[in-house]
Amino acid sequence: MNANCSTSCQFASAARSVADWPVGQIRRVAATGPDGEVDETKRNVLKLAAVAGLLGMGGAGLAAGAIQYAQPPQIGVSSYPSVQLIDLDGSPLTVTRVLQEYSFETPDVILFAYPLRNEPNFLLNLAPPPGGSGGATNVVGGVGPQRSIVAFSAICQHLGCPAPAISYYPPGTCPQTPGGKSFYIHCSCHGSTYDVTNGAANLTGPAVLPLPQVTLDWHQSDDTLWAVGEVGPPVNGHLDTLTGDYPVGSSVQLTKQSAIVLCNFSTG
Repeated sequence: MNANCSTSCQFASAARSVADWPVGQIRRVAATGPDGEVDETKRNVLKLAAVAGLLGMGGAGLAAGAIQYAQPPQIGVSSYPSVQLIDLDGSPLTVTRVLQEYSFETPDVILFAYPLRNEPNFLLNLAPPPGGSGGATNVVGGVGPQRSIVAFSAICQHLGCPAPAISYYPPGTCPQTPGGKSFYIHCSCHGSTYDVTNGAANLTGPAVLPLPQVTLDWHQSDDTLWAVGEVGPPVNGHLDTLTGDYPVGSSVQLTKQSAIVLCNFSTG
């Protein structure tokens, strides 16, 4: 055995050049300074580099996971479907029944989902009840013989409060008449109000956008009502109205709720 450890030992001193080691041989090199003492600065730098590498890999994994869950898969439809409206009793909804069952005096919230399952809409008939007076006819987007049947998004354009927190208020619900209107859609969350006779334009804030309006189609051959599109800004909470949930089927049934009434109109 060669006693000259500087040339024969498996773990030589740091003075030996790294290039002298055979390829693949395991070796240990001490972080020493010129005087042979361990260089604590180098050692600490190496430790910090190792820890930073581990943290970097862990952080990258966490970031990738966060991005995965922060961006849910985009589901929806590529275009607006044609969907038949079904009455509360399960029969096809007809214009005749709408004119008989609902009017501008109806206090109930009548809803249907379109075009996605999480996008509720109001169905309104702004004409007076049979034999009555008042209300509104020939309104923007209205269908039926008096162009009085309309539909609007039931999600407030301010912060997204859904029905029944946002509801249709018939005349006499509140003493206020914003914009001179005695009936309107009002959101009890923060006081936004919309004109049902003019495409759900804003009457009071804080909302600054109108409610999206569903395009209705009256099939006069069988008197049925269909939802076939939507105009206006996207539904609140959706990048566009066609994405954000699964679509409704070929037909959708009306539902009825009681309004949440709060006469908290904005004065700003």
